[in-house]
Amino acid sequence: MNIQIIAFFVLGLLAVATGILLVTRRNPVSAAVSLIMHFFALAGLYLTLQAQFIAAVQILVYAGAIMVLVVFVIMLLNLGKEDALKERFNPRTALAIALSSALALEVLLAFLSTPTGFNEIAPSAEKIGSPAEIGNVLFSGYIFPFEAISLLLLAAVLGTIILAKRKIED
Repeated sequence: MNIQIIAFFVLGLLAVATGILLVTRRNPVSAAVSLIMHFFALAGLYLTLQAQFIAAVQILVYAGAIMVLVVFVIMLLNLGKEDALKERFNPRTALAIALSSALALEVLLAFLSTPTGFNEIAPSAEKIGSPAEIGNVLFSGYIFPFEAISLLLLAAVLGTIILAKRKIED
């Protein structure tokens, strides 16, 4: 077997394991740490698929900026009283169990189904995933959605500042 295929399966198993750890941890800080590990495993998966730029963005944006935000929110919420946050069994829990079982069944069927034969990476994958090509596509064909997202993020930051200021003044 090729080292790239072995790395893909090891990183895939690591991503699944850290994803399971993320949703099963009761302590928000340990869940945040498993989320960071999940982001690194995903970046490794992107590297095995010849998407170096997306792997770098995964590390910089998600493992860096988003996790700082998550840890900041955890500290801001002061989740010291965990007993008050516990829920009893209710219809939402039953729905979550049913949907999780359906997802597990779909994943099992995907693994047991016959292969499609599309195992090869396209020869142009390295060129398409380069930062220069992504920049050309982003700033030529997708300039309006790119700018719309920047305005949406600016509105979210301003809203957060206004809500935090209002809470401080009370």
